[in-house]
Amino acid sequence: MKNLMVIAFMAIIAFGCKDKAEKTQKEMEKERIAEAEEAAPPQEWTVLFDGSSFDGWKEYNKEGVSDNWKLEDGAMVFYPPKERAKGEAFNLVTEKEYTDFILTLDWKISEGGNSGVFWGVNEKPELSEAYQTGPEVQVLDNEKHPDAKNGTTHQAGSLYDMVAPSEEVTNPVGEWNSMVITINHKEQKGSISLNGTDIVDFPVGNEMWDVMVSKSKFADWDHFGKFTTGKIGLQDHGNMVSFKNIKIKEL
Repeated sequence: MKNLMVIAFMAIIAFGCKDKAEKTQKEMEKERIAEAEEAAPPQEWTVLFDGSSFDGWKEYNKEGVSDNWKLEDGAMVFYPPKERAKGEAFNLVTEKEYTDFILTLDWKISEGGNSGVFWGVNEKPELSEAYQTGPEVQVLDNEKHPDAKNGTTHQAGSLYDMVAPSEEVTNPVGEWNSMVITINHKEQKGSISLNGTDIVDFPVGNEMWDVMVSKSKFADWDHFGKFTTGKIGLQDHGNMVSFKNIKIKEL
């Protein structure tokens, strides 16, 4: 009987030691994973516009930024000139190019106004406008700008002339709208979110993208949507528009 008790006691000790060893091994594995995650470079957000300067921006096919763009209350505001030379435009583009990214920004359009946000913009002297290369996410007064009557693919938040927003979520004119644009060529996916609602999904960098473009007004444009890597752009469409809180995370 005594021997049985000793054996049982030793078995309990052995089981306890094994359980402790397994727990220790699991804890060590957790620590190893945590250390690896800590050592890995994080995906950081880069501020493209901090509200205080136009650093990192320029006008398309020009040097610097003209006086048509102002800094007001932490935003960049475009005031269309009363007179301009034929074909002259004041689109802004980033100095840096991007491929795969999440872009966040806030925009506010004037009454009856029209503007847009581009990606994949390539500056070419022979092309006068950023939209000749860069696809556009529409910025618009849906109520009073006539382009909104040309179909839902022309309304605010749309992938212009290609994919309409799934629902109308824009704030009234004079109020800020928060927009997120995701472009991921690795996954061949793009998306647009407006004011916290996912409203557009679309393919990028594949045959489905080409088919989508072929059914749009850009079908015969030689350079449109052809560049995987390009600049972010903000459109001069002849109306007052404001942008702020512009950040990007490269994927």
